[in-house]
Amino acid sequence: MSIRLRLTLLFSAILAFTLIAFGVILYATQTDSTYSGIERELIRQATVFAVPQRDRPGLQDQAPPGPILPNGALPGRWLQTRSITGSVLARSFDLSGTSLPLTQKGLQSVQQGSGWFETAQVDGQALLVYSQPFMAQEDSREIVQVAFPIAETQQSLSMLRLILLIGSSLATLAAFAMGWVVAGMALAPIDRITQTARAIGAEHDFSHRVRHTGPIDEVGQLALTFNDMLAELEAAYRQLESALASQRRFVADASHELRTPLTTVRGNMELLRREPPIDPVERHEILADTTEEVERLIRLVNQLLVLARADAGQALRREPLSLKPLLEDVCRQAKLLAPQNTITCGPPPDVMVAGDRDALKQVLLILLENAHVHTPIGTSIDVSGQLLNDCAAIAVRDSGPGIPPDVLPHIFERFYRGQVSRRGPGTGLGLAIAKELVEAHGGTIQVHSEAGHGTSFIVTLPQAAE
Repeated sequence: MSIRLRLTLLFSAILAFTLIAFGVILYATQTDSTYSGIERELIRQATVFAVPQRDRPGLQDQAPPGPILPNGALPGRWLQTRSITGSVLARSFDLSGTSLPLTQKGLQSVQQGSGWFETAQVDGQALLVYSQPFMAQEDSREIVQVAFPIAETQQSLSMLRLILLIGSSLATLAAFAMGWVVAGMALAPIDRITQTARAIGAEHDFSHRVRHTGPIDEVGQLALTFNDMLAELEAAYRQLESALASQRRFVADASHELRTPLTTVRGNMELLRREPPIDPVERHEILADTTEEVERLIRLVNQLLVLARADAGQALRREPLSLKPLLEDVCRQAKLLAPQNTITCGPPPDVMVAGDRDALKQVLLILLENAHVHTPIGTSIDVSGQLLNDCAAIAVRDSGPGIPPDVLPHIFERFYRGQVSRRGPGTGLGLAIAKELVEAHGGTIQVHSEAGHGTSFIVTLPQAAE
């Protein structure tokens, strides 16, 4: 059973119960009021009849029934007397030989001095009969019975009951219809949420949103919350798609990079196993080539491990580190690795940064090696540092040919190789690793290059707290 139907049935049941209770109270009140008036009138008539004419001060204008007529009839309507034992003594003309009834229980009550009401059918007409004892003579008690026709009263009450029943039924049906419509309007956003969820499940598209133009009530807040959740899910889904795409691209590129040197090593090993043996000079060249490919594999694997740790969110050990000895050590090592280039190191600033010494050294060596392999022999490379506000800035500049504008936006992407170095194609991971390590320190790395005027890499690191 749907929520809409349950709400409609509940609303209709509450209204039906209210109408039934109201109808019962109204009918009971009207019945009691009507019959109470008739009973009071019957008691008055019986009391007037029972009072002797000489003892009726102020009642002469009430036209008392008077004595029994010679033919045994009483004046008035629906009037009858009985002996105290229950025998009929006299009756009015309208009874025409028919007696007003008195049950045995009623007779006993009257004999004990109490009045008694009962309903009866006399000549096919419904009557309310009241019986009361009175003193006919000083030493004789009789019973007077007064009746009143209640057919019209019963008909009126029956009509009232029918009106209340039909009115309550129609009102309940109308309330059911209105409740169904109102519940449908109130639950329309929930239905739209359901349809949106189904569309998302079928199409796998989190760009769907629930359209809600009503008030910001509980249902409106649910629709807004659902839209906010969809926005977050869409962002997370896009991020996951991007991460999976990057991962697939990374695995494909890594597999390709690993396969190339492995294929070379395998081919060289096949050449070394040839019979008869190859020429010693050629054998020496093959071994040198194999050694170079193995070293390339080692570098590639090490770089992949660094990137894997960065992707896994592995935190670096950050501690206060003096920048001056770090730059001096890097410049000294760079001069040994690139003797063909002129490496100039400016006076390093005496400043403390928070970071991992090995990781920062790897960043600077990557930038120096990148400048060395992508510039002609004899190119000058400058390394300098300065204090900018609360950050330490390290710049690596070269006077090489620069980076083409179409390549510049992609140089920090993994496995991207826009330029061929003097040593052949690289792995395309060096600058990506440098960027990951710098950002892991809370810093930034920027590049400025102009064709024919060299390239500058600027690494900015936050100072260590005192």
